[in-house]
Amino acid sequence: MTLTDVRPTATAEQAAFVDVHYHVGPDAYVRRHTAASAGARYAELGGWVVLKNHLGSTAAQAWEARRQGRPVSGSIVLNDIAGGLDPRAVEQAVIQHGDDSGLRLIVHLPTATGRTHKSRLARTPAHPLLARGGLRPLTVTTGDGTLRAEVREILHMARDLPIVVSTGHADGREVRLLVEEAVKLDVPRLMLNQPANPMTGLTCSDLLDIATAEQVYTEQTALTHLLGYQGWDDFAAVLARVPRVVYSSDLGQTSQMDIGEWMVSSRNWFAQAGLGEARVTEILRDAPLGMLRV
Repeated sequence: MTLTDVRPTATAEQAAFVDVHYHVGPDAYVRRHTAASAGARYAELGGWVVLKNHLGSTAAQAWEARRQGRPVSGSIVLNDIAGGLDPRAVEQAVIQHGDDSGLRLIVHLPTATGRTHKSRLARTPAHPLLARGGLRPLTVTTGDGTLRAEVREILHMARDLPIVVSTGHADGREVRLLVEEAVKLDVPRLMLNQPANPMTGLTCSDLLDIATAEQVYTEQTALTHLLGYQGWDDFAAVLARVPRVVYSSDLGQTSQMDIGEWMVSSRNWFAQAGLGEARVTEILRDAPLGMLRV
């Protein structure tokens, strides 16, 4: 058997849950797992994971992990350090991601935006260059508050390529612009990336208004709640009420819980929020697969 004959031991369709947001090294900060070790843990738990990296693409890492039978797919974050809002970077990542997973690559718009926010996370820069200068900021809008032409081009690309565009760390007004443009262009998938984070600041009430279009999926991360950025009532309301919710961890930090503990804690939170098993299956598996499936 040659390397090209190797195929994953399971498909995303067979997974019990799909985590669309997990950080592995190498990244801007030191992480708990590599792509291989995270993939092994998700395999043990019967899940599938989408890797994320603030430095750019995890597409090649995900491809390599799948060659080893890991239940892993990838994403790209279009931060300045990765080349910014360059459609060629998206095309390259799509090619590196391959077509064997049956899932779309997640294309995150910039997460390093330069907006004032002091993270509550205890984390260590992964390289001296980052410790000195950090990541240069980039936003989806121009100085006059309109969407950049490159952003509109990337949204348009999502009509033809197997990708899901994510709003990154856009602010609340920018998220509304992105949703409006996605609807106008008939983009098949748009993910609102952890909208409860302080840089975006959208509540359940906001999301019930913004996320009505059928191609809009709303990510609810565990981390926004764990860090106290999002109160229990809003966290529980999003899980219970917002359509097409995609529940994820946003973990991988050495200071936060590991993958197995996240799953146990999540089940406890779902019970506390009064979610029925059908809704739990929807937010853990069916909505993520509906968003990612090619």
